[in-house]
Amino acid sequence: MTETITPSPGRLERWFTLRERGTDARTEVLAGVTTFLTMAYIVLVNPAILGTAGMPVASVAAATCFAAAFASILMGFVANTPLALAPGMGLNAYFSFTVVQQMGVPWPVALGCVFVSGVAFLFLTVTGVRQLIVASIPQYLFAAVAGGIGLFIGFIGFKDAGIIVANPATFVALGDLKAPGAALALFGLVLIGALSVWNVRGAMLIGILTTTVVAWLFGMVTMTPEPYSLEALTGTAFKLDLAGVFGLSGSHGLGLLEILFVFLFVDLFDNIGTLVAVTKRAGLMDSEGRIPRLNRILIVDATATIVGSMAGTSTVTSYVESAAGVQAGGRTGLTAVVTGLLFLATMFVAPYAQLIPLAATAPALIIVGGLMLLPLTEVKWEDPLAAIPAFLTVAMIPFTFSIANGLAFGITAHAALKIVRGTVERKDWFLLILALLFVARFVWMGGT
Repeated sequence: MTETITPSPGRLERWFTLRERGTDARTEVLAGVTTFLTMAYIVLVNPAILGTAGMPVASVAAATCFAAAFASILMGFVANTPLALAPGMGLNAYFSFTVVQQMGVPWPVALGCVFVSGVAFLFLTVTGVRQLIVASIPQYLFAAVAGGIGLFIGFIGFKDAGIIVANPATFVALGDLKAPGAALALFGLVLIGALSVWNVRGAMLIGILTTTVVAWLFGMVTMTPEPYSLEALTGTAFKLDLAGVFGLSGSHGLGLLEILFVFLFVDLFDNIGTLVAVTKRAGLMDSEGRIPRLNRILIVDATATIVGSMAGTSTVTSYVESAAGVQAGGRTGLTAVVTGLLFLATMFVAPYAQLIPLAATAPALIIVGGLMLLPLTEVKWEDPLAAIPAFLTVAMIPFTFSIANGLAFGITAHAALKIVRGTVERKDWFLLILALLFVARFVWMGGT
């Protein structure tokens, strides 16, 4: 007589409480794959952006995969939330274009700033100071920062594509659309747009790879294949310069405080917005609108940023693309674990990301920038108290090529208007302190 063996729920069920959340392992795996496909473009885009800062592209590609894998797997096991993480768009642009290229900070020192901001985020979360900071910032500025970063990313995409060029009379102008780079980027933009409206999974990744193939076919990419080795990661791993951050080397002075502030607060804003969007979509919020295991989630995020900086990439943050996996049925941390494992597997081909031309990644930047404008619908534009600071935040980020300036103008304008309107309350004391710090920053540091 043979005995029928029924598989027990096992460790997956016990750890991720699949049945309790109305899901199963198969659904979670498919959701994890979906999330990976929607955000895998970061493996190609992040090295392209950080590479302009002088960082070795192959090394950044490997570091990007490692950081995303570590963070997503950790999120799955520690917080049991279907939230995937990777180096954040916007913060990588700030790292490369503002911190390194505009402010002249060496990239090892910039990585050190990312590390310190992660440690600060971890400290603020553990001590509960994070709640004070979040409560002091008006909610509409979260949306304004996201929208401003979206325009910033889109502007960079147009610039990389050659669609927008410098002009001495008008600052910017339309480039030569018949030029090979611009034409290739427009092809990629149309392709990704078409795939997106057709709801094709991984539209951005498919668009980038297809555009790259077209570039190869037309001789726009010079291929120099090199033997692959995971040792590529050593080009950026543990290269961060903490001595430079604390002023023990170099002469960047107080400018580094601004960098730390931006890395810390933009990461905070981005996480809160993403958490609200994803957990609400997944039905994981409690009856009072609170996010379960919020501290665990933020601790994972801070830890991921610290580890990511040591691997050699900019700030690691939660990805709103996680909502795609939730839409596919993901409800537990198993979704994030599957996404992380796929990023880990991608490490074996990551160094070849340097073969992707900027004109192929530029369309993804443009599309991502456009999608990031959605939160602006949450701003009450009919109310000047919200509309004026929100507009200043959104406009100043791309116009000054600085997220820091956008934050400064938005928070300072909000505080000033509350004072003029006579609606300042005792709870606004921290907001006023932030505004005063920004004013002092402009007085003493100018437009740096």
